[in-house]
Amino acid sequence: MNIRRTTIGTTAGHAGQGPTRVDAYSLDTEKGLAVTVWTYGATLVELLVPDRDGRVDNVVVRLPDLESYEDRSKNPYIGSTLGRFARAVAGGRFELDGVEHQLDRNYGRHHFHGGSIGFDRFVWSADAERRQGELALRLRLERPDGDQGYPGALSAEVTYRVDGDGRLTLDYRATTTASTIVAFTNHAFWNLAGSGTIDDHRLALNAARVLACDEELIPRGPPAGVAGTRLDYRAPRQIGDARIDDCFVLDDPTWAAELFEPSTGRRMRVVTDQPGLAVYSGDGLAGPRAGLCLQTGAFPDAPNRADFPSARLDPGMTHRHSTTHAFSR
Repeated sequence: MNIRRTTIGTTAGHAGQGPTRVDAYSLDTEKGLAVTVWTYGATLVELLVPDRDGRVDNVVVRLPDLESYEDRSKNPYIGSTLGRFARAVAGGRFELDGVEHQLDRNYGRHHFHGGSIGFDRFVWSADAERRQGELALRLRLERPDGDQGYPGALSAEVTYRVDGDGRLTLDYRATTTASTIVAFTNHAFWNLAGSGTIDDHRLALNAARVLACDEELIPRGPPAGVAGTRLDYRAPRQIGDARIDDCFVLDDPTWAAELFEPSTGRRMRVVTDQPGLAVYSGDGLAGPRAGLCLQTGAFPDAPNRADFPSARLDPGMTHRHSTTHAFSR
């Protein structure tokens, strides 16, 4: 097993952080699975996975250079770590203990993926290590009270772990100095063929319900059953030209999703401890449908919905989230 660190360049800097060096960490199991993560946005840039014939391809969408990742017009959060709260908060506001908090509105009248200067816009500190049977990269970010309108100073951490059995696990942790909301996650776009579109992939979701959302991605009501609808992926079926941009309800923790690509034989099984799985078919990418986003985490607008699983984090508590991507062929 091998760990390599290289310098990619220096950020242009913005209101939240001045020009900062960006490093790439490559964790190679030397058994076919190798991951590259950049400290900018704690971003998953490359995941090399062998196919049934031993050919290795990158199975996540990536951009060509640091400048592209910094350019919001070119980078719709590709591979980024999103936070402090991923997905939408209606009206950009929520209430805790009788106090209303106004967040940055960066999606029309709503707050989206942590705001204009969310977790994806910062260079995280990082350290890598060899553990028994795996390699791990731990990235940390400190954000102050009031950042993007959120209460409480937050200490955030995400650890990428790869092992020789074909598994990539992302572990998230956070603590706060004041009651706040937290739901951060990764926004990778998966393509198990390594190129082309996702149309030939077969998708299965362990979800009997889905959140019906409006055109602004705000839930309209309680979860609804998928039986008999276009969103019934309980049995594996080809994605085809289906447009998907929906959040599914995960009631069974044994698995969340399975993605299979027939020409390569690659299969990815997703397991998570989170209640929701947002699935997006990547129609708005520069290369439309170049990857499928499988984003585990809280329900959209959870801070404003008492009937949804809570995204609240209080001082003295630790936010925890773990998602594993297991590959086979």
